[in-house]
Order: sequence, then C-alpha cells, then structure tokens
Amino acid sequence: MAYNVPNSPSSPQPDMELALLRRLPFSSWLERFDIWLTALLARYGITAMRVGLGIIFFWFGALKLVPGLSPAEDLVRNTIYFINPDIFLPILAVWEMAIGLGLLTGKFMRLTLLLLFLQMPGTALPLVLLPEVCYTRFPFGLTLEGQYIIKNLVLITAGMVIGSTVRGGRLVANVPE
Repeated sequence: MAYNVPNSPSSPQPDMELALLRRLPFSSWLERFDIWLTALLARYGITAMRVGLGIIFFWFGALKLVPGLSPAEDLVRNTIYFINPDIFLPILAVWEMAIGLGLLTGKFMRLTLLLLFLQMPGTALPLVLLPEVCYTRFPFGLTLEGQYIIKNLVLITAGMVIGSTVRGGRLVANVPE
C-alpha cells in the first residue's frame, strides 16, 4: 500500500512551486525534467538511503576492529569506561557491521532496524557523560566530537524512513498523468 501525503508539513505547497516554475523561461522543459526527477527520486530514493546508511554503518564498524583506526575509539573508551574497551569495541564493531550488512542487503530489516535503534541511544551518551569533550559552549557550541554525535539524528531519521517500508510502504511521486 502506498501512502501519498502531498501537503504534509515537511513538504512545501506544490501549487506555489509549480506556479513559479511555469513563469520561468523553458518552463515546459523544466516541468518535464521536474516530473522525471521527482519520479526517479521516489523510485530509488529509499533504496539509495538504505544502501548509503549501510555503507556508513559497515565502514564505521570495520574501523573499530583495528585499534587506533576509528576516530570514535577514544570517545567510546572514555564513555563506556565501566566495560573493558578491549572487549566492548569489537562487540560494537560487529554490531555496527551487522547493521550495515542488513541495510546493504535489505534482508532481515526489522532485526536490522531494531539493532540500529538499540545502538543509537548509546552514541548520545558522551553528550551527557563527557560534556567537556562535546561542547565548546553548552548547549549549542559543539566540538567536532559533538557534531559527530548530533549528526546521528540524520541516521536515526533515515532508519525511521526505511522502517516505514518494511510492510511495503514506498514513496510516491505526485506527478500529472
């Protein structure tokens, strides 16, 4: 079943955009291109998001398997200080690689997304446990480490969008017939 939400709060009013588009030179070519591009993005966008997210998780996980290679290694060691990092880091690495493989293959998506959503809160722990590492000025001035953590909001929301497709949901381009 496809859900079509043309005027959701996250999308601008299409009528206003089309009215502006039609005033431009070469408007018929631009409109045809817009229809083609919108259909292309609707058809392949979620797959591209899933594969891109899979690459990120697999890559970041693989880096954690080699001591000193992951830029997040010290952050993990200092955050999860109550567990031996020589044991925890390889477990986290395999966990992230499993998420990556699930996303890359598109198999076992419910389990893959469960692993993703269970892992993500742990990535935010340094914001609370290591504020001196994450902030230049609390709450908005972020260090590079803080930015690295906050960007996980994009990973979480991408997982939410991908999760909306496990029962066959998909994006639909609202294009003229």
